[in-house]
Amino acid sequence: MCLGIPGEIVELLPDRPDLATVRVAGVRRAVNVGLLGPAEVGPGDWVLIHVGFAMSKIDEAEAAATLALLDGLGQAYTDELDALTESDIT
Repeated sequence: MCLGIPGEIVELLPDRPDLATVRVAGVRRAVNVGLLGPAEVGPGDWVLIHVGFAMSKIDEAEAAATLALLDGLGQAYTDELDALTESDIT
């Protein structure tokens, strides 16, 4: 199963405008934000992440609701978080 997981942008990487550090369930990872455009997102924004790419910008309420739903999925969500923890696109 492939999931889109909400994450909060912590910072945009100054030397890589297509990458941002994003916090997802306590894990910080570089995520490609190039699909959204450099002026679309910034620190504090929430994005929906799939396979290392921010696919869309979402609001905090939608992020919280999605995280609650994903938490209820159990192992599928845990597997996605494990994959995210092990990933590195820098």
